[in-house]
Amino acid sequence: MKGKTAFISGASRGIGKAIALRLASEGANIIVAAKTAEPHPKLRGTIYSAAEEIENAGGKALPLIVDIRHEDVVQDAFEKAVDKFGGIDILINNASAISLTDSQTTTMKRYDLMHTVNGRGTFMVTKYAVPHLKQGTNPHILTLSPPLNLNPKWFTNYMAYTMSKYNMSMTVLGYAEELREHGIAANALWPQTGIATAAIEFGIGGKDMMQICRTTDIMADAANVILNRDSKTCTGNFFIDEDVMRSEGVTDFEMYAVNPDKELMKDLFID
Repeated sequence: MKGKTAFISGASRGIGKAIALRLASEGANIIVAAKTAEPHPKLRGTIYSAAEEIENAGGKALPLIVDIRHEDVVQDAFEKAVDKFGGIDILINNASAISLTDSQTTTMKRYDLMHTVNGRGTFMVTKYAVPHLKQGTNPHILTLSPPLNLNPKWFTNYMAYTMSKYNMSMTVLGYAEELREHGIAANALWPQTGIATAAIEFGIGGKDMMQICRTTDIMADAANVILNRDSKTCTGNFFIDEDVMRSEGVTDFEMYAVNPDKELMKDLFID
């Protein structure tokens, strides 16, 4: 990863920041592309605090205020990234909006947010990354989205969210085939279990649910493994973090548990 440049959406906190720090520990350059410029009363981290952590970890950082719903902002972010670091080798599509509500309690404002960020945003950020990735070294696109599991239970209680995340997954299928001839990998990564992030703590289940999750480290380690694979042959996959680490010889996952004494919660879309 030394000297490679990764553009990471939503990298100011959570899984996005964890991946950034993992790559930075090996000397990568990170574009911290996220909306949070000012401290939030509950949610920890801004693009600037994340950039400081990245540089302390051994990488170089460029914090940029980026709302991936806006085309001109995304285009400008890539121009600034290339001006700073000379190119892009890796794209991490991490930014995502969530609302676990059924059809009758999902407001159209929330529906629109999830679909413009998750589906449209991922498509657009990737679209504008591609010309730079074509010039990159072992270029990878990694999207944090689930396998396309059409079990009706995943649509029953939060249809709008499921549709938006599956839109992200369909971009993986499409870009993998479209970019195969250019040697650009497009893969998805999803956790086997719940991951202890602000979405769990403040949006879904509170501190108690955090106890039955794994830390973001497992997603960061799995992402690092994937991004080091040959982009010409490792593409079009829907990876699960635990499977990736098992393929690397890891058999003891206790180090990733928030509370090793608790039974872990399976993540959404994992039967």
